[in-house]
Amino acid sequence: MHEAMFWEKAGDGRVRCGLCRFSCLIAPARRGRCGVRENVDGTLYALTYGKVVAEHVDPIEKKPLFHFHPGSRSYSLATVGCNFRCLHCQNFEISQWPHERDGIPGDDRPPQAIVDAARRSDCLSIAYTYTEPTIYFEYAYDAAVLARRNGVQNVFVTNGYTTTAALETIAPYLDAANVDLKAFSERFYREVTGATLAGVLDTLRDYRRLGIWLEVTTLVIPGWNDEPDELQQLAGFIARELGREVPWHVSAFYPTYRMLDRPRTPAATLERAAAIGREAGLQYVYVGNLPVPGGEDTRCPHCGAVVIRREGFRLQTLEVQDGSCRLCGGAVAGVGLG
Repeated sequence: MHEAMFWEKAGDGRVRCGLCRFSCLIAPARRGRCGVRENVDGTLYALTYGKVVAEHVDPIEKKPLFHFHPGSRSYSLATVGCNFRCLHCQNFEISQWPHERDGIPGDDRPPQAIVDAARRSDCLSIAYTYTEPTIYFEYAYDAAVLARRNGVQNVFVTNGYTTTAALETIAPYLDAANVDLKAFSERFYREVTGATLAGVLDTLRDYRRLGIWLEVTTLVIPGWNDEPDELQQLAGFIARELGREVPWHVSAFYPTYRMLDRPRTPAATLERAAAIGREAGLQYVYVGNLPVPGGEDTRCPHCGAVVIRREGFRLQTLEVQDGSCRLCGGAVAGVGLG
């Protein structure tokens, strides 16, 4: 076990966790909502420190991050656990492990071993992904600090429920993030994830304020969050409060875990969502999880030319140099473009 960060004593042996926006009040010998932070004799411990259950070399586009060093590789890892209880979780075998199985599994991998593996694999970044990096924050933080010292960058793929204090602590070492904005209704967040929309919106504002490169993903689920009015509100929030240059990825749902009563998302629904995003003023909108022609391509917001052509997470063409379109010279937003 590893003593947790961001907690305080709350009387009668209880502790208050301040890592995510649930702010769990945890009684002795009990765990927080994530299932991996335990009150042991009045001290909060992180049970997953160094316990890696998933470890792969991925293209950065798989995160998805399309405007952060396109074509680079990212060393991706996870521990078990999550503070959300999403009915449609695609990685439920590991994210919900602490609630559905015994023990905390994982291979012992100290932070330096992760950094060394990333460098050996010629990875430009480390991605804390697959489950929720917030709940293994101490491990991610220590690895991120070491990575930065060794010339490796850091990426969060997250549900966006980290407290301001925790995000401000890791921000100096965090280079980019893809945040799930799963819907734009409190009902969806309450019934499907157990969280709140307001908390996610506040975290997104924090990411933007702290200057971390940000991309947003919405999994479009038939009958849950695919109505044009809701998608217009969601896209409008991104354009208005985060910035028109923030990429929005609209992805296809397929039935899984405890949401087996919904059909797969039709391509036409995603194309409509993408059109709504562009109408809201977003400069970069992408379609994912379905082969839609041109759905993954980046167009110059000035001349309209395709400046990055992608297929299956692979770059086909790159017409960006030093962050500018090679055809018209207009700026293309992002980090490490060309």
